[in-house]
Amino acid sequence: MRSLFFVVLFAAALSAQTGLRLLPPPPDVAAPPADAKKTTSGLATKMLQPGTGQDHPTKDDVVRVNYTGWTTDGKMFDSSMSRGKPDTFSINRIIPGFAETLQLMVPGERRRAWIPESLAYKGQREPKGMLVFEIELIDLPNRPPEDVKAPPSDAKQTPSGVSYKVLREGTGGRHPKPSSSVTVHYTGWTTDGKMFDSSVVRGQPATFAVDQVILGWTEGLQLMFEGDRVRFWIPENMAYKGQSAPYGMLVFDVELIKISQ
Repeated sequence: MRSLFFVVLFAAALSAQTGLRLLPPPPDVAAPPADAKKTTSGLATKMLQPGTGQDHPTKDDVVRVNYTGWTTDGKMFDSSMSRGKPDTFSINRIIPGFAETLQLMVPGERRRAWIPESLAYKGQREPKGMLVFEIELIDLPNRPPEDVKAPPSDAKQTPSGVSYKVLREGTGGRHPKPSSSVTVHYTGWTTDGKMFDSSVVRGQPATFAVDQVILGWTEGLQLMFEGDRVRFWIPENMAYKGQSAPYGMLVFDVELIKISQ
């Protein structure tokens, strides 16, 4: 993620990206095909896979994406796909053509974009000329889920009142213990949809002891396997007990990356 934030998206040449697996360019890398759609700015795009979401990002959103970029002679210069890890960044911190492309997309969509030099680096740095990207918009981690206000009917509930729903199953195996250390990605919202914390937005997973967090987290983490992604609705008495913000029920999406004993 830092490569996206601090070089303002993809400025490093491929020679500086040691260890990247080269991905072949698309057959139409040299120029947009006849069925590509062009905007008034000069950006050309073509949908490769329709999305499953409905919301388009805005310039103020944070996005999680996979992408690969080529120059028009077919040379790959950057790729989250080659690194094996999606990147997360704010739309208002990237080159204009990439930002415009993302705002045409919905989560789950994959699109190819031909970004003219005027919407990329304006000939002032490498890579120069038109740039071609394949982009998959995974999600908008700052946006609250549709069921943020209350647990849905298919959520499970523990005796303490913590509700949860598995969003993605992991690899199985073992659960964390209270004495375990875990590495997680998470985003938290209040029930009015306001995000108050997110390791995903920061781009850095968090590591901590299971018994050193709020009670709802301690209980919820012990229900998870490595690789699980789970949404939790944690009542106030299992969170901050009304003694400090954020108040009320809290909603978290948690991905358990690693368990360390």
